[in-house]
Parts: sequence; structure tokens; C-alpha cells
Amino acid sequence: MIETSELLMMLVLLLIIGGIAGVIAGLLGVGGGIILVPAFYFAFEYLGYDSIHLMQICLATSLATIIITSIRSVQAHHRKNAVDWSIIKKWTLSISLGAIVGVIFAARLSSSALMIIFGVLGICVGLYLSFGKVDWRISDEMPKGFKRIFTAVILGFGSVLMGIGGGSFGVPMMTLFNVPIHRAIATASAFGFAIALPSVIGFLFLKIPIEARPPLMIGSINLLAFSVIVFMTFLTTPIGVKIAHSMDPKPLKRIFGIFVLVMALNILRKAIWN
Repeated sequence: MIETSELLMMLVLLLIIGGIAGVIAGLLGVGGGIILVPAFYFAFEYLGYDSIHLMQICLATSLATIIITSIRSVQAHHRKNAVDWSIIKKWTLSISLGAIVGVIFAARLSSSALMIIFGVLGICVGLYLSFGKVDWRISDEMPKGFKRIFTAVILGFGSVLMGIGGGSFGVPMMTLFNVPIHRAIATASAFGFAIALPSVIGFLFLKIPIEARPPLMIGSINLLAFSVIVFMTFLTTPIGVKIAHSMDPKPLKRIFGIFVLVMALNILRKAIWN
């Protein structure tokens, strides 16, 4: 039997998490997943649902929210003619393949192993947000042939293991290959859908033992968290966008990068020493 007080506590925590994630997404142009996964983890742990399956729940629920948010984002960017559909057509299949492989790996790993992976990759994202520059270049054009397939598979694979969409890895990757930053952000939103849809289908079939499950689960996805986060990000993302247009977001992006670094290091600490 689900306790009313338990549901209320979950609801309050999720409302706060969703509100913050939405503002950050609108303000800095980064996906909410980098915030949602650790926030879900510590919220569910606080509520007493710590188990070897907790990270799977966090990854799956974060990716489920990305299906909705990426559709809205692609529609908005498409109206401004910012999405590079030629990149989408060439990269989507391989990205989705990498995402499927990521789900298979995530299903077989413990929470501690997934936390270590999240921590290491989170450090990389935090360093880029803190110190990366949009004028860094590896090449003047996007990878082709086998290099494109390999890069896309790794992008999808790594994104699933962090529970994130296309922004945190896709935007830096595309700008390094000479895609303009506004077009990279728009195109990466479509990457998010290619990552999230096949991975969520996979996570729906990953059953979590009853004793380790928070209330209102389907497969590995927490329906309450999914619903509240989608609702709150819908409300608060425009607030972040409005703030971004009224000030220079670059210093805030650096501060957020440092926050991601601290958060990733804390996840690593918890995985290794707890």
C-alpha cells in the first residue's frame, strides 16, 4: 500500500527538481538529464529506495522525459530553420543503435558501476562547460563513412549510460567539426529523440524487483517522476530562456560546469567509498 505522505514527499522533491532542471535547460542550452539523474538518485535514496537497481530507474526515467522535451525543442528550432536535417538523416540510425547497446549494458550493470560511469563522463562534460571554447576545431566537416558510424554509436551509447539527450555530447562534437553553435544546438535536440525513444522502449522491458521499486513504476520508469518533470520543465524552461536573453549566459555556464564537476565527483565518491 502506497502511503499518502510518501507520495507527497516524492511530489514535492520532484517539483523542485523539475523546476530547477527546466530553468537551467532554458538558460544554458544544456539538457536537463545531467541534472535529473543525480537529482533522482539522491531523492529516491532519501525516500528509502536505495538499491542495486536505483541508477537504472534514474537513467530510464530521465530518458523518458527527453522524448517529450526533445520533440518540443525540435519543433521550436525547426520553425527557425535551425535544424540540419541532412545530419539527422545520416546519423540517427547509428545513434539509435548505440543507444540500444547502452540499454543492454545498463541492464547488466549495478548502480555502483553506473554511478562510476556517470561520474567519469560527468567530469568530461563539466570540464567542457567550464573551459571549452566554441571556436575549438578538429576538422572543417563532419565525419564520414566508418568514422561517422563509430562516432554516432559512441554518442548514443554514452548518452544512455548518463541518462541524457543529445546536447551534452552532441553539441561539443558538432562544433568541433565546424557546425555553427546555433545549428549544433538545434540538431542535437533531434539527437535526443533518437537516443531516448529506443532506449526507453528497452527500459520498459527491464523489470525492477518489487522491494526496490518506488511507487508508480512501469518497467524501469517512474511514472510520477516522468509526469512531474515534463510538466515542470514545460513551465520553467521559458523562464530560463527569458533570463538568457537578458544577460550574458557565459559566466553562468562556467559556474554550472563547475557545479557539474562537483556533482560528478560526489557521485564517484559515493560509488567508490560507500
